Amino acid sequence: QSLGLPITDEQIKEMEANLDNIDFKMAAEEEKKLRHDVMAHVHTFAHCCPKAAAIIHLGATSCYVGDNTDLIVLRDGFNLLLPKLARVISRLANFAEKYADLPTLGFTHYQPAQLTTVGKRCCLWIQDLCMDLQNLERARDDLRFRGVKGTTGTQASFLQLFEGDHSKVEELDRLVTAKAGFKRSYMVTGQTYSRKVDIEVLSVLASLGASIHKICTDIRLLANLKEIEEPFEKEQIGSSAMPYKRNPMRSERCCSLARHLMTLVLDPLQTASVQWFERTLDDSANRRVCLAEAFLTADIILSTLQNISEGLVVYPKVIERRIRQELPFMATENIIMAMVKAGGNRQDCHEKIRVLSQQAAAVVKQEGGDNDFIDRVRADPYFSPIHKQLESLLDPSSFTGRAPQQVAKFLKEEVRPALIPYQSKMGGKIELAL
Repeated sequence: QSLGLPITDEQIKEMEANLDNIDFKMAAEEEKKLRHDVMAHVHTFAHCCPKAAAIIHLGATSCYVGDNTDLIVLRDGFNLLLPKLARVISRLANFAEKYADLPTLGFTHYQPAQLTTVGKRCCLWIQDLCMDLQNLERARDDLRFRGVKGTTGTQASFLQLFEGDHSKVEELDRLVTAKAGFKRSYMVTGQTYSRKVDIEVLSVLASLGASIHKICTDIRLLANLKEIEEPFEKEQIGSSAMPYKRNPMRSERCCSLARHLMTLVLDPLQTASVQWFERTLDDSANRRVCLAEAFLTADIILSTLQNISEGLVVYPKVIERRIRQELPFMATENIIMAMVKAGGNRQDCHEKIRVLSQQAAAVVKQEGGDNDFIDRVRADPYFSPIHKQLESLLDPSSFTGRAPQQVAKFLKEEVRPALIPYQSKMGGKIELAL
């Protein structure tokens, strides 16, 4: 109307008054008859708006309705997920800060490695999630509107409506795009927006799924070690047959659903590859499933992970005991250096330690006993010059390097600033019914 077409105020008011007056029963009957979902609703809407019936859907195509709506829904879906992801990052950041200095045994290949801290390990999780936060923001901000492009993307019908005035067609595209809340529209489309857009959207969600799967797998492994556990309700039952069990069911659920989320990106990959020329309809049914499921799946695993991160339980004594089992072997180089400083010969000391460490390893592996390497060092007169230094040489905090400082710097300079846009939505704990 604003661009000069003969559309009356009365027709516009009639449509506005009936926006929420949807006769779904009639729409279903129309779709059964017409075998076309959009046209079924066009007819249903026209039935409510007899004065405007002649101009409803004027110049448009069903993909103008469906694709533009999908883009709005995708954008709004990201806006729902982003604060949830930010809350998870915030909760884990608080956890990392609390345990920034607590030494714990690090693992590579799931074999004992050098020490790290509980907080530093959590920062590995947070860093992945911060990348996901950035990727989701980028994918949302990269979305454009399909706009007003017509049946094969040429805008021919609109050019006809405006009697060949190209500037009015461009202005219509701009106005509709702006009214939908988008800054840009895709300059070229077929009948649909490029299905590669769906690949971009589901790729970042699949990547989020991979991050959450890794985090929850780590938690499941730590639960087996009895070092860290997810929340466990007072009357919760871990097993119907084994009353003592505390199964990490929330983390398992996240892993289970994350695997589903990761596989969904295969759908748009295949769909985009078989979109013939300007469009073929074998994308439609697939997209109705995979796009919705991806956002719904991401939503529930974020809620579940928030619940986990708000109730993580740490067992410092268990962590300390495991360190004591492995640290003596890691401290051998420190012992050698201390002996050399006290006047010992490095090669003689190395041989002494080699023998004692193998004896201690045999006790652990063959007898199932505790690591008694340090007791053997204390009992050997050769090491008497450094007996008083053994406690300081075995202080776990001296083996964690700059882990506490890394945590503080990372949280201050990278994590907290990334969460600023979501500060107003950080409240509220998640309680899971099941």
